[in-house]
Amino acid sequence: MKFVGRQSEFVNALVLDAHKFETRPSDPRLAEWLQRFPPAVFSERLYQSIELMERYSIELAVDLSRQLNLVDQLGEWRSADELCRMLSFQPRFKFALRWILERLVESGCAEARNNEEARCYHLRHALWQPDLKALRAIGLSIDPANAATLDLLDHAAILYAPVANGQQSGDHNLLGPQGVPLWLNYFHNDNLTYAVNNWVGAVLAADHLSTPRTLRILEVGAGTGSASEILLQLMSERGLLPRLERYLITEPNAYFRRCSQRKLTAQYPNLPLEWAPLDVDSPWNSQGIPSGEFDIVYAVNVMHISKDLLFSLREARMALAPDSWLVIGECVRPYDNQPIYPELMFQILNSFTDVQTDPEIRPNPGFLTAEQWRRAFWRAGFSHASVTPDIDRIREIYPHFFTAAISGQNTATAK
Repeated sequence: MKFVGRQSEFVNALVLDAHKFETRPSDPRLAEWLQRFPPAVFSERLYQSIELMERYSIELAVDLSRQLNLVDQLGEWRSADELCRMLSFQPRFKFALRWILERLVESGCAEARNNEEARCYHLRHALWQPDLKALRAIGLSIDPANAATLDLLDHAAILYAPVANGQQSGDHNLLGPQGVPLWLNYFHNDNLTYAVNNWVGAVLAADHLSTPRTLRILEVGAGTGSASEILLQLMSERGLLPRLERYLITEPNAYFRRCSQRKLTAQYPNLPLEWAPLDVDSPWNSQGIPSGEFDIVYAVNVMHISKDLLFSLREARMALAPDSWLVIGECVRPYDNQPIYPELMFQILNSFTDVQTDPEIRPNPGFLTAEQWRRAFWRAGFSHASVTPDIDRIREIYPHFFTAAISGQNTATAK
């Protein structure tokens, strides 16, 4: 199923009045379908925060349309590739440009049509003047911790024009000295709009760890340890820590890895925690990851940036003992081609866009749908591939639900 922004009943609440932000209470069915997760996580506060972030990113898209001189070019039908050529933008910027254009379509200011060669866009009427300051104040009134996400959205938006023109690198600026403190705040469990990914993944991982045997865990791309922190907290609450034999926490960035090690060793000085680098795009066994070793391979918001997704998933399966599980927490796109607010922060990073695409599992760089994840797990050789919670059902009542955990079992016989 394709996402058609103008058919979404949520659009009116988001964008038609540029100076007004209102949301309805969440559908009661949403709470019913999320009963297995802590109610403090999937709260009305989180619902309102996500709605605010969606609206804020649309306002930024309108602002960026003016900064990038798109308005003057959209009097006629144009594709993202065509606009990049006309405005002398870097070819790689077409992914970010397409996201901006899709946000305009969602708002009703532009329309899109598909022809044999490309998806093209046309401006329907004049854009409004964004009021980012007022929206930011509303976001902070909903939850002061929303500052972390708003700050990162603002910082990324500032970089769009120089990145488009080839004057600056998104990786250098977003991951450089100015960007790192913003990421540290964003990837923090106080920031609920991000921490929800950690909670969903940890709940499913802890469910799969509820076995009588000793436990060996490999975590991939742990960053500064926010996902590790939630998983260890849940394991403690469920009485699983005494059975923990090994927890290998991997992260390629040395600074993030040291942050994680300092934090978690202080909290759990007596646990068998280890740290190491790991490049998911290179053979894992050549990096010290033995085959058939682990009861859980765990990752949060990592696998979608694998250059070759099937290769990385197969490497994870090789690291698992028979009948053990891969569990990943991911930002999931409810519908194919649906623009979502976190993309504004990531799509000017080379690591986000420089990936192998596949028509079945990853037609475009970035986040996957639930169905694409299931196909990827099946093709990588996993059994019982599933997505939790039930995104396919939730999206029908709330198309801005972007968080899920995907799991698959290694049922291959050990060699």
